Amino acid sequence: MNAPDPAPIRLTQFSHGGGCGCKIAPGVLEQILGKSGAGLIPKQLLVGIETADDAAVYQINDTQAIVATTDFFMPIVDDPFDFGAIAATNAISDVYAMGGRPLFALALVGMPVNQLPLPVIRKILEGGESVCTRAGIPIAGGHTIDSVEPIYGLVAIGLVDPRKVKRNAGAKAGDLLVLGKPLGVGIYSAALKKEQLSPEQYAQFVANTTKLNTPGTALSEMPSVHALTDVTGFGLAGHLLEICKGSKLGARVDFSRLPILPAALDMARDGTFTGASGRNWAGYGDNVKLGSGLGEAEKRLLTDPQTSGGLLVSCAPDAVDAVLGIFVAEGFGDAAVIGEMIEGAPQIDVV
Repeated sequence: MNAPDPAPIRLTQFSHGGGCGCKIAPGVLEQILGKSGAGLIPKQLLVGIETADDAAVYQINDTQAIVATTDFFMPIVDDPFDFGAIAATNAISDVYAMGGRPLFALALVGMPVNQLPLPVIRKILEGGESVCTRAGIPIAGGHTIDSVEPIYGLVAIGLVDPRKVKRNAGAKAGDLLVLGKPLGVGIYSAALKKEQLSPEQYAQFVANTTKLNTPGTALSEMPSVHALTDVTGFGLAGHLLEICKGSKLGARVDFSRLPILPAALDMARDGTFTGASGRNWAGYGDNVKLGSGLGEAEKRLLTDPQTSGGLLVSCAPDAVDAVLGIFVAEGFGDAAVIGEMIEGAPQIDVV
């Protein structure tokens, strides 16, 4: 009698938390970092850690600055190719979020080599390589270690005109807020772990998380785009609060206008969400005011950790049609105006 085939390997069984849901909670991260970066700060360093921005920017000359960032995490899906593609897309996104154009990447690879078959590890790397090919950049090197949990990501290096860098600060009162991708990635990932995600929903999930945030490069050409970031592990509310703090303004969000993955809100109402959502709320919930009629499920969407989430744009009202036009031209049909920046303390009013 032939022995039964071994059970298929589930990458998520090796990880205690997947994707950007692995990020350390905002309040804890603030305590850990403390006064980090208080040493030598050359004048060429245009963007450092002062506003928790998406990437560092270092000026080379009058027209060129280097954008440097890194991101990596444990598996958010079981398919190795998809995991690699999602992680690579997420890492490169931070270059686009600064208004830059990617140049090349370095791979960061940590794998339990005695537990994962080598062809599985190779598939993870192929997934990342496929995204870099779409972005038009090479993987020029990297580093590998033997680790307890599978870890994959990239160092992403890009180029930007220093006069056109987009930051998560500088928004102006009256600016409209545009979100480029639908929310709900964390909720879908929680459903996937429970084996409650349909094939159609999984396809939506992968399509969303492997779509490169290419509009960021074109948005850098618009002076009327005053602030730009991408929504990742701290959720929409957390990353919008970073814009609020950096700009010394408040924000108003219309929940009914948020783009959301089709089943995410219903899943949240049924109790499907990530632990990171609760940690996010504990870290910044005092600065988010929910309107009447908005309950626990809506709160879960606002704090839902987005892996490879969408760009969040603060722009002048007369530029919003052009901003939406850039998103649509790049294939982001879900992009929507979700609110506005307002005078006041750095907090978010959700109506």
